[in-house]
Amino acid sequence: MIPCTLGDTPPEQVLPQHVIAVARKLNHFVVEQPKTARQFLSTLKPELPIQSMHFAILNEHTSAKDMAEMLAPLLAGHDVGIISEAGCPGIADPGADLVNLAHRNGIRVVPLTGPSSILLALMASGLNGQCFTFHGYLPVTEAERRKAILKLEADSTKLRQTQLFIETPYRNEKMFSALLDSCREQTLLCVATDITLPGEQIQTRSIGHWKSLPIPLLNKRPSMFLLLGAR
Repeated sequence: MIPCTLGDTPPEQVLPQHVIAVARKLNHFVVEQPKTARQFLSTLKPELPIQSMHFAILNEHTSAKDMAEMLAPLLAGHDVGIISEAGCPGIADPGADLVNLAHRNGIRVVPLTGPSSILLALMASGLNGQCFTFHGYLPVTEAERRKAILKLEADSTKLRQTQLFIETPYRNEKMFSALLDSCREQTLLCVATDITLPGEQIQTRSIGHWKSLPIPLLNKRPSMFLLLGAR
């Protein structure tokens, strides 16, 4: 399980040398997008030519038959690296299905250390790191999104549970406005943007405080949103 960078950050700034060394030696990979995987691997200066590497595609459209065939190199004795589109594979990532299949076939799975936007945002938020839930994307339509936000806030308040979610970057500002319009003044909101990148910004404020500040520039910038309801 090979973590990759969350953007254009040089790999040596966020990945341990051991991870880079392991990835450099591999010839077989399972990825979501071969193009971006090749771009990432080229920054590691691999020992083998990129053109000679084998890439199997695993995404939401991959069939169970195709996934089973991805075990062939492993069963033949080759090491295979799984690379996500960003961060740690298997976390909010279709690679988890292949990992599950590997376990069922007695294949050793080795997770390597690297950046996870979910955990990094939680670490820097100051919100409850003992109890938290990641929800992925919330509904797009205004009414359903508001309903989802209100439920997350209610659950967070009742359980003292940090609620984490993301949005497509070009809709970040709509999400931010919806949170300010839907949540109570005392609810805490952390917005973690461009994690590990030069423009990184991570701020936690109450909804009431956020309303008194200029709207943050979030458009087309990868962001995590974290909520913790106040009792």
